[in-house]
Amino acid sequence: MNSEIIKVSNLVTQFGPNKIHDGVSITIGSGEIYGILGGSGSGKSTLLKEMILLLRPESGEISFFGQNILTMNSASLTKLRQQWGVLFQGGALYTSLTVTENIAVQLKEYSDLPAALIYDIVQMKINMVGLPQHAGSLYPSELSGGMVKRVALARALAMDPVLLFLDEPTSGLDPVSANMFDQLILDLRDMLGLTIVMVTHDLESIKTTVDRFCVLGEKKVIAEGSLEDVLINPHPWVKQFFTGKRGQTRN
Repeated sequence: MNSEIIKVSNLVTQFGPNKIHDGVSITIGSGEIYGILGGSGSGKSTLLKEMILLLRPESGEISFFGQNILTMNSASLTKLRQQWGVLFQGGALYTSLTVTENIAVQLKEYSDLPAALIYDIVQMKINMVGLPQHAGSLYPSELSGGMVKRVALARALAMDPVLLFLDEPTSGLDPVSANMFDQLILDLRDMLGLTIVMVTHDLESIKTTVDRFCVLGEKKVIAEGSLEDVLINPHPWVKQFFTGKRGQTRN
């Protein structure tokens, strides 16, 4: 594995009497595509939200570049947030803004770049994610599901982040579109040198795109490593996930 860039240590998450995580620990190397896998209710998206500071755990540490983000001051956090991009499961596009305007939001908010340069950057991002140039004038309601994902990805890349967080990036896509999106993620990682963290339950993504992944279960990490590592002596849930009838039909 490359040098460690993200480390989660002994994370505990609790909502009222319901404990979601009880000592979750993972490490993510620079340049990896790292997956977060688990059954329904295992806390996959909750863990991702904690990593991007939308939720706060009860205890534990989340370190980026060797610094615990849970104890950072607001100025340092603002600077750090500009180093990551996020693609939410449903895209989370602003419905009243065009594609160009959606992608430009962060550039307008966090930079002093002139409008003409922002427009040029947005056009570059549109091209980077494989969208036609005319898509910039469209509104979210005029986009297919696959196009929404690509626009959301372009927006996540607007500030040239070094970290990219993806929540179920292929959910709702047909198999051909999902495969194309997986390839896009691989291409962008290699082209931009990104470290990518993705919540997924897509078997094909795990098999073809992810370098390493963790499996959440029983409020802890029940497996972590490459697919080959995890399947050497699999936890019963992991074995069922990969070798059950649904898993076998997608081999």
